[in-house]
Amino acid sequence: MKEYWRNIKTTVKTLKKGLEITGKHMVDARKQRDAISPSDQNYFDQQNGLFTVQYPKEQIPVPDHGRYKLHNEIEDCIVCDKCAKVCPVNCIDIEPVRATEEFGKTSDGTPLRIYAAKFDIDMAKCCFCGLCTTVCPTECLTMTSEYDFSAFDFAEHNVPFANMSPLEILEKKKELEEFNKKKEEAKAKAQAAQPASSAGRPVVKPSIKPKSTAGAKPVMKPKVGGSGTKPVMKPKVPGASAAKPKVVIKPKIQVKKEGNEEIKPKARPVIKPKVQVRKTEEQPKKAARPKIPMKPAVPPRKKDESEDDQ
Repeated sequence: MKEYWRNIKTTVKTLKKGLEITGKHMVDARKQRDAISPSDQNYFDQQNGLFTVQYPKEQIPVPDHGRYKLHNEIEDCIVCDKCAKVCPVNCIDIEPVRATEEFGKTSDGTPLRIYAAKFDIDMAKCCFCGLCTTVCPTECLTMTSEYDFSAFDFAEHNVPFANMSPLEILEKKKELEEFNKKKEEAKAKAQAAQPASSAGRPVVKPSIKPKSTAGAKPVMKPKVGGSGTKPVMKPKVPGASAAKPKVVIKPKIQVKKEGNEEIKPKARPVIKPKVQVRKTEEQPKKAARPKIPMKPAVPPRKKDESEDDQ
């Protein structure tokens, strides 16, 4: 029973709080919010006022560099098919028809050689990645600021941009077929006339000019030795050099002569070098062992005479 009345109390409390917030917004909504550009510093400061606008008469401004609805200037399109290849969702459908000759130029001077029989963009599939606008060489494919393109029919999202009628498409295709046929016939005639003209004449083989070796590097051939056999190299025996005794060369002693007698020089004393003893860290002296006291010598006990008598 207590829980029932507790739920009623919570409902009344939350309803009162919501009505207070709604009443506050109703009082603040007496004035219309001003349309401010998103680049303005006070764009997010307008928290009070009417939250709706009279669309489509009034629209909230959007950034210029945004990803919205696609648009194609078909007059500047060279039908290179790059946008259709790069599209990750295949929302661009193009049907090109090659022209027999150049029929115009774009605004940047690029020659036009292909007709766009079909150029459709399905905005229902578009993921607004913007890859098609970056790869376009003539920059004819762009994204507009139109963000609301809702429609009652789903097929209306497929936007066509080609401006050729079906009759024009058929005429251009026939012209291309006739041009290809004439080109093939001329090629066949040229191939057929070539062996007929050379039937009564001797066949002249083209002279093959030797390649110039001015800039070529000389080929180094290995030197070939004489017919004699190669000398046999004896392997070195380890320790053989150690077996040979070393010859000690003694210095010559000059002998002075005084008259007929020879005076030999006195032998010099051998001076041994002084060896410096390195000072090492003093090691702690071992503690002397305690001296064990020697037991005094005990003289042998003398036997008493009384004991001898017994």
